Amino acid sequence: MSDFDRESMLEMFIFEMSHLIDQLEATIVQSESEYNIDQINEIFRIMHTIKGSSAMMMFDNIAGVAHSIEDLFYYLREENPQDLDYKRLSDHVLGGADFVKEELAKIQDGQKPDGDGTDLAKAIDKFLQSIKGTGAEIPEALPPAADVPVQSVAKKQSYTAGDTVYKYRARIYFQDGCEMENIRAYTLVHNLQELATEISHEPQDVIDEETIPVIRKNGFMVEFASSQDYNYVYSHLLATVYLRELNLEELSAVGAGASPVPVAIPVATPVAVAENVPEALVLHEDLPAAAIAAASQPDTSAASQDASQRKAGAAAPTHMISVNVNKLDALLNLMGELVISEAMVTQNSELEGLQLESFNKETRHLRKIISNLQQTVMSMRMVPLSATFFRMHRIVRDMCRQLDKDVQLDIVGEETEVDKNIIEHIADPIMHIIRNSIDHGVELPAERSSRGKPAKARVLLEAKNAGGDVLIIIKDDGRGINTEKVLKKAKTNGLTTKPDAEYTDREIQQFIFLPGFSTNDQVTAYSGRGVGMDVVTSNLEIVGGTALVDSTPGEGTTFTLKIPLTLAIIEGMSVLVAGAQYTIPIVHIIKSFKAQPENLFTDPSGNEMITERGEIFNIVRLHEFFNIEGAVTDVCEGTLIMLENGEHVVCLLVDDLIGQQQAVVKSMPKYFKKVRGLSGCTLLGNGDISLIIDVAGFFDK
Repeated sequence: MSDFDRESMLEMFIFEMSHLIDQLEATIVQSESEYNIDQINEIFRIMHTIKGSSAMMMFDNIAGVAHSIEDLFYYLREENPQDLDYKRLSDHVLGGADFVKEELAKIQDGQKPDGDGTDLAKAIDKFLQSIKGTGAEIPEALPPAADVPVQSVAKKQSYTAGDTVYKYRARIYFQDGCEMENIRAYTLVHNLQELATEISHEPQDVIDEETIPVIRKNGFMVEFASSQDYNYVYSHLLATVYLRELNLEELSAVGAGASPVPVAIPVATPVAVAENVPEALVLHEDLPAAAIAAASQPDTSAASQDASQRKAGAAAPTHMISVNVNKLDALLNLMGELVISEAMVTQNSELEGLQLESFNKETRHLRKIISNLQQTVMSMRMVPLSATFFRMHRIVRDMCRQLDKDVQLDIVGEETEVDKNIIEHIADPIMHIIRNSIDHGVELPAERSSRGKPAKARVLLEAKNAGGDVLIIIKDDGRGINTEKVLKKAKTNGLTTKPDAEYTDREIQQFIFLPGFSTNDQVTAYSGRGVGMDVVTSNLEIVGGTALVDSTPGEGTTFTLKIPLTLAIIEGMSVLVAGAQYTIPIVHIIKSFKAQPENLFTDPSGNEMITERGEIFNIVRLHEFFNIEGAVTDVCEGTLIMLENGEHVVCLLVDDLIGQQQAVVKSMPKYFKKVRGLSGCTLLGNGDISLIIDVAGFFDK
């Protein structure tokens, strides 16, 4: 196999394993008290797929742990034991999920997944034996996948004289848009080696990319021999990832109990489309309940969401394809260049003073098309927050187990979308805030009951759109923030800058976001090290977001994260300072105004201040901030722009305003990133470079 093929398979493996682990955690956390048969079948299917795919990629440690969990759920599915310790069961499965995630992280970093899962597998096997109790003989799960090449005769297996050997032919159709059908066929054949011999398939060279259109059109046909009966083979093939349709024929049977006449039993099952029990299963009434459940339950994978809509009375199907993220980034860069080129043409200095009515009409039409194209490109990069939000269920579950607390996590607005680059930076802030809420804010059940509160605490995780921003709200009904304790700690750490009486509750509460700040006297697994809440502000500043906290003692605390929808193209205000243009993001601008001399004064520390509508604000001179010469120095002659960053407001002095325009954000060289107050740059219509102001930089001091 070439390095390119291996890399493609590795990319698909990481993507699908991550998706399966997310499904696994969601299934366990949302129904931990007791598993029904559908959930047991779902977990069994997931672990079976993880085992087979890992074995194919020769990640034996992952396959071994997955095989142990598969054994466990095979027994639960077949024997249906009663009085299980479901919490212990969940602990074991989530432990296996964590192990797989750790190994996937190593693979993504280009390292070898060398974690030792032996102890974990032994613990799972020991738990299985404790469930069996009497040690009675029970059916064993499928054996581990063998490491053998995929060719016509995959295994050397002999049958005794009394065995019945069945000949099968299967034709598999993968879901539309799943991509890399050749590698999926390779995986299917590899997994089939667990129970079959004499395997042949069409197309023969499945790794060749030229076979992809053939498989899409004609399906993937495989013939094999097996000692397993029809129902067992059918259940095994149903575990194929992204399966759309399965056609399984029993061609002949040789041996004890075999029919003397070859039989052909065609069964075509449109798996992903079926809303209830597939019609094909009705033809085989002796199929096990597990197979019926596995075939009839909906496929929740991202690539099959469009197929799940193709049922009676549903709207027209939406066809989806997988697109490499790098291609989307390249498309966005081209979109940015198009916006810049349009500005260069329409703002060309040679056109000044010319009466070009037709030209102006056509440029307005061009601008409209570019605007629509830009919105389409940006929408392609938008990702719902659902995956990030649902991951928090696991955080809440684990903390409740460790801290003996009872917390219910409510999620609202998870369908809200943000740019994919932003979503990578907000997972940690959300996680830290939820951990902080449960550890610091939520009381123990006994304490809550004594205060007249429900024993089960509630944490709300909500997302909603607010203009060009997204608001993420994390709210708990715990004890709230002790402002006296926070202020005392801040004073001890030398963080206060004015008398205690002058601080408002909100100003005191904002201290918790400072680096190294913690009110916990004892170090625990979740707090006391002074690391955590400062991650919230540092991550949000990277994407131009802010964090606010509002707490009421005895009632709870609300954190509000404000993040932009996208970072790639922003609305900016161009300003002039000493003949150079700078761009300020519109989202931070409250207003602009001219200063009156009677409103200006200097405080005892020498800071310039201005009163505006009864409030006092600091003045920051942009030319002094960046050491620029030749700018307007008289505050009354320049223009003040009132900027907000969270709850903080400052007035920025510039020479003049130029106007509002779209700014395509370009990254800065590494040595520029150390300059406080700059977040990037953009190209202007005349080809000049305009630096983009990082408003948060003005509030560092």
